[in-house]
Amino acid sequence: MSWVVAKMKWIMLVSGVLTGTMVYAAVAPQAALRSMFGESLEGPLAEIVVRNWGALIALVGGMLIYGAFEPLSRRLVLIVAGFSKVVFVALLVSYGRQYIGQQAAVSIAIDLAMVLLFIIYLFATRRDGSLRA
Repeated sequence: MSWVVAKMKWIMLVSGVLTGTMVYAAVAPQAALRSMFGESLEGPLAEIVVRNWGALIALVGGMLIYGAFEPLSRRLVLIVAGFSKVVFVALLVSYGRQYIGQQAAVSIAIDLAMVLLFIIYLFATRRDGSLRA
């Protein structure tokens, strides 16, 4: 899978932009929840938690974009982003199966595809010790 290593900059850019779109949850938390899960949470605490969730996910997207241009930080960024995505998928599959029929199913598929590409890159660059741009 050397093409993954060769194209990782672009993979990270696309992944970062897609992940960064969750800034929507920081700006319009109720609309983002309805779009993603078909439901919303009410109350001031929900506003804080969902806005924070959206901001943190957008931050991971920003890290992916940064890592695309900074090969020395790439491994750390991919590990953090990959772990974040795996935790989201695991939580959704464990506790939120009723939402898998919603937009969340698309997010699961995209996140798992990203994680797979991240893992391929991490293993490929671990073997040869390279930091390719």
